[in-house]
Amino acid sequence: MIHRIPPGTRDVLPAEMRELRRLQAALAAVFERFGYGEVATPTIEYDEVLARGDERSAPSAYRFFDADGELLAMRTDMTIPIARLVASRLAGEEPPFRLAYFANAYRAVRPQRGQMREFAQAGVELVGADAPDGTAEVIEVLSASLDAVGLTRAVIGLGDADLYRQLLAELEVAEDRQARILALLAAHDLVGLEDEVDALGLDAGARETLLRLPNLRGGSEILDEARQLGGAAVERAIERLSVTFRAAEARGVGPRINLDLGLLRDLGYYTGAILEVYDPALGHVLGGGGRYDELMGRFGRPLPAAGFALYLERVHIAQAEEERLASAEEVAG
Repeated sequence: MIHRIPPGTRDVLPAEMRELRRLQAALAAVFERFGYGEVATPTIEYDEVLARGDERSAPSAYRFFDADGELLAMRTDMTIPIARLVASRLAGEEPPFRLAYFANAYRAVRPQRGQMREFAQAGVELVGADAPDGTAEVIEVLSASLDAVGLTRAVIGLGDADLYRQLLAELEVAEDRQARILALLAAHDLVGLEDEVDALGLDAGARETLLRLPNLRGGSEILDEARQLGGAAVERAIERLSVTFRAAEARGVGPRINLDLGLLRDLGYYTGAILEVYDPALGHVLGGGGRYDELMGRFGRPLPAAGFALYLERVHIAQAEEERLASAEEVAG
């Protein structure tokens, strides 16, 4: 007899669990080496806590009432619970705080293209360290983590969360249209983006800027290309990215970074530098992160912050594929 489980969830059997535990141990060793202490937070939070952290992603949370009528929600990521933890449990301590975690998160989505309703994350949060040094440290930890699990070919995309928001405001695009454009960017839907931009009726120069920026990816040379498009919003973003890239280069991780001016995360608390991890062996994004300098202020303790999260199941699949490719190359060689 087959007993169903909900779509977007899965069982893990012993052989795979042993591999996942080894993967977690390798990541934990990296986190510890960089001074990040592991924390844990409840799987359930008060709904208003998650909404305070990010109103945009709050609707994707699983919600329910407890016996006292309090509205609760299952965490949708770990950044917001850790922001709450720092603001309350560490209120009397001096930053910076270097925190790490291994935890499941939950999102009420309709599973498609490998999306999961329940997924395991591993990551770090650096709270109380300014850009660009704090961002560069997070990138260094991320790069070391990828190396530790054998993903030496994995690439770290670096973009700017404020670029398009500020550019659209500069062009006086209506807020509802801004939201649609940002959603298309987060989904990497460049065809839909072109249709939406054309509907705005902007002049040729503004249209070119909006459509060329998402296609600029590569090394530091793309910053010069972007600068030629002009505009205050573009210039500010280019300067932020330049400073962050130089700080990362100073830590020896510059070659791993792919600058991506079309990068946008689907969480609403990011400000400034944003990150996305992908591996040539796998089509899915393996993780992401960035700066969230305004989030801590929502919990009453304004502090600069940055972090990243890796999706463990996807990392595990990429790890197996990298091993297969390495074996094939060895045989071919």
